[in-house]
Amino acid sequence: MKNASPEETYLKEMAEKQDKITSAAAKRYQKLEGERKGARKSKAFDPGTMQVRRSIINTYDGLSIERILNKSDLFPIAHLQLGLNAGKSVCRISVRSRSGKLLSYGTGFMVSHSLMMTNNHVLNNEEAAQYSLAEFNFEDDEQFLPRQSVSFRLDPKRFFITDEKLDFTLVAVQEISNTVKLSDFGYLQLLSQEGKILEGEYVSIIQHPQGGMKAVTVRENEVRFLSDDFIHYVTDTEPGSSGSPVFNDQWVVVALHHAGIPDPKDKTKWIANEGVRISSIAKYLKNKRDRLDAIAISLVDELLGGNIQIGNDVVMDTEELSEDWYSKASGYDYKFLGDGFDVPMPELDKDRANDVVKAADGKEILNYTHFSVVMSKSRRLAFYTASNIDGKNRIELKRSGDKWYYDPRISKEYQCGPSLYSKNELDRGHLVRRLDPVWGSDADKANEDTFHFTNCSPQHKNLNQKTWLNLEDYILSNAAKHSMKVNVFTGPVFRSDDMVYRKEYKIPAEFWKVVVIVKDDESLSATAYLQTQKNLITNLEFAYGQYETYQVPVAQIEELTGLDFGKLREHDPMEGVEAAAFVIEGPESIRL
Repeated sequence: MKNASPEETYLKEMAEKQDKITSAAAKRYQKLEGERKGARKSKAFDPGTMQVRRSIINTYDGLSIERILNKSDLFPIAHLQLGLNAGKSVCRISVRSRSGKLLSYGTGFMVSHSLMMTNNHVLNNEEAAQYSLAEFNFEDDEQFLPRQSVSFRLDPKRFFITDEKLDFTLVAVQEISNTVKLSDFGYLQLLSQEGKILEGEYVSIIQHPQGGMKAVTVRENEVRFLSDDFIHYVTDTEPGSSGSPVFNDQWVVVALHHAGIPDPKDKTKWIANEGVRISSIAKYLKNKRDRLDAIAISLVDELLGGNIQIGNDVVMDTEELSEDWYSKASGYDYKFLGDGFDVPMPELDKDRANDVVKAADGKEILNYTHFSVVMSKSRRLAFYTASNIDGKNRIELKRSGDKWYYDPRISKEYQCGPSLYSKNELDRGHLVRRLDPVWGSDADKANEDTFHFTNCSPQHKNLNQKTWLNLEDYILSNAAKHSMKVNVFTGPVFRSDDMVYRKEYKIPAEFWKVVVIVKDDESLSATAYLQTQKNLITNLEFAYGQYETYQVPVAQIEELTGLDFGKLREHDPMEGVEAAAFVIEGPESIRL
């Protein structure tokens, strides 16, 4: 285009890309239609096909299977509220040029605390993302009056991944717009397994058609075909809907909408639409993961961290390693920070000390590679963990899978296993973060050791890990950047009034962390943090309270846990400060 402006060039390129996508989608649809022409669609799904599909259905939705088999159109009234909840995370994307000129609209949706998903043909590079906006609440209320919308800038320098073939883009979003937090809008959890939707079922799409107010097409949108990477369905969408989430009846995201399929006999009409399967995007991210930096890896791990249940058990490999595996485990090193900076393991008070699990050899401390754990009999979880981080010698290792181990040195009756995490919204939360002890010549072993049930604590899926995760990222990245050595103690707060679940498990509502470093002036710094949702977990199906992370005095952690950290409180910048706690919004809030 002669003498075309950058904006005109961009719009021409995007139009050509959209035409190419539409043409490819039409060819795929016609090919599948030809292959299956005359084949009668059976609703008698085989047990294997139905296994994953059943696993993501709420136990209390008794009509769900009838809907899947097209024998009923009845929904519990809660279906509508669940749809409204899902819609909070969907936003309008205003694609803008460097000069601020509006170029086009698209749709996007949050898929983690930090990351938004849309199409590659909506945001195809970091520059396009840099000047674009994600606008939430762009919708009418029940009086058909506009709600107060909120726009957030995108942050592609922090995270940006895109792929033209699968037509998706993942980009970080800035956390605050004026005084509004991004976390207020939640996110849609992505499940990587296939089988979340079946041919003949119906899907719903929440979208911003033509860049207008948020709208939804509800269910009467039949899935015609499933292929390796794509899903074809009949529904009502318009330009501007690119990047919308496609949901099954449980409001689980099954695809990323990206193209309409025109009628080959009349290009002004549309016969179907195509979406990119979430399972294919997840597979791409898993393959890409080991080529990312530490921060990006943590964001991808958070994104792909959702569980799925089969029958009554979480899909996860569980086994035991031989006792020889542990024979040379170094455990936590109290002399790790250097001469004159000994940091012993904390001691439990008398009552809690009587509740410690002992190994067959009588030892109360379970040593792993670069970290140690002390377990509680009554809670079947760790009282606390203690780990060493060596920033100078840390090694980037990808997550090898999701295999979890029982520790054979203690009885299984003192280790909460898969039965705690089955058919609910609990995640298995690492206490010693997987990347922390991964350093030195035995980094592989340390990586594997973090996947023990002894290092696991139940956390509700809606736990707001954003600030907690940023805190852990901050500790790890600074240890690497400055070749620092760091000691980290972590654990849950056990309270007598913690919620009892399934008549045997008490679910902690609070978690704590104590971080010890040697400062530039050759003095110790011991800082403590508390993440709390106290009194907000009341029912696992309806626990949506926000966690807050606070910096608190070490002495407060001692009071809450019955631990004695000895002289560490003397090196605490919070010691003697009048305020009991400070909310941690980011690294700048931390007092060293």
